[in-house]
Amino acid sequence: MKNLICIVCPRGCRLKVDEEHDYAVTGNGCPRGAEYGRIELTNPTRVVTSTVRCAGGVHPRCPVKTDRPIPKALVRAAAAALDGVTLTAPAELGQVVLSDVCGTGASFITTRAI
Repeated sequence: MKNLICIVCPRGCRLKVDEEHDYAVTGNGCPRGAEYGRIELTNPTRVVTSTVRCAGGVHPRCPVKTDRPIPKALVRAAAAALDGVTLTAPAELGQVVLSDVCGTGASFITTRAI
């Protein structure tokens, strides 16, 4: 039995996930909490946020994030993939900065216009 706090909404339900009974979830206040509990133990994923260098803009760095969650085990490698990336201003909101991050099919996109 694993104990988790659900992060899907602000309620923060205290979940209990029973690994021995097909990842049955209790303590959830909604169906999304049950789904979160199962996924968190079987295939945890995260949206990665970071910044990249920006040349020629008002700000020296531009915030970016993955456009979809990627496997938690690849978060460090995804962040490291941004080390050599430099944007040139102007950059639009939602512009793709790096495609197919770590072979996941996800892309890093800008989260602000520069």
